[in-house]
Amino acid sequence: MTSSGTYNFNLANGSIVLSAYERIDIRAPSIRAEHMLSAYRELNLLLVQLSNLQPNLWKVARTQTTLQQGVATISLPASVVLVLDASIVLNYGAQNEARRYITPISRTEYLSYANQQTPGPPTVFWFDRLETPTVTFYPVPDNSGPYVFDYFTVIQVQDANLTGGETPDVPYRWLDALVAGLAHRLSRIYAPTLEALRKTDAQEAWTVAATQDTEGVPLMLAPSLSSYYRR
Repeated sequence: MTSSGTYNFNLANGSIVLSAYERIDIRAPSIRAEHMLSAYRELNLLLVQLSNLQPNLWKVARTQTTLQQGVATISLPASVVLVLDASIVLNYGAQNEARRYITPISRTEYLSYANQQTPGPPTVFWFDRLETPTVTFYPVPDNSGPYVFDYFTVIQVQDANLTGGETPDVPYRWLDALVAGLAHRLSRIYAPTLEALRKTDAQEAWTVAATQDTEGVPLMLAPSLSSYYRR
């Protein structure tokens, strides 16, 4: 028996839609323009849900930003959903690089500080999940820098369009979860009698994918970070 030797299987967004409709007994010849419009909306809402169910390891990005003396708050791209890990670095990239891991605090903790303008090397940060998110440091960067903010974020999943053979912004291991989740969403509209069955299927597919979307490292319990990590 000879296997293919390739690893190229993927589904275009249009194929995902067709597969999802097949799971609710709607075949390709019966699909009309309104079906495609519903699928476009529901597929992108499903990707919103995936962006909320964090962290998604395939969307983790590392960034470095040089901090300015006396500037406590910086803006992050609107696509940033979560800050995972962060450190403050002196002499970034040099042989004498000095790195300090900094931890997140809540809005309430930041508000409790008696003097939020205290200068010094930052030791904590507050991630404010605004429409354009911000990070506020404490202490405020002093003149001992320049400090580099070296951090990992999770960014949102890209939009999905149904034309041009576009493929979804998910890895191979998430394709079945995407089809199952879309089938469940479409069943609410076009096949209510199948909704319970498709919901079970979607939950099972999501659990399998999410179980694999983890780092294979020993568990470390950090209660102060509980609001930042799903698992």
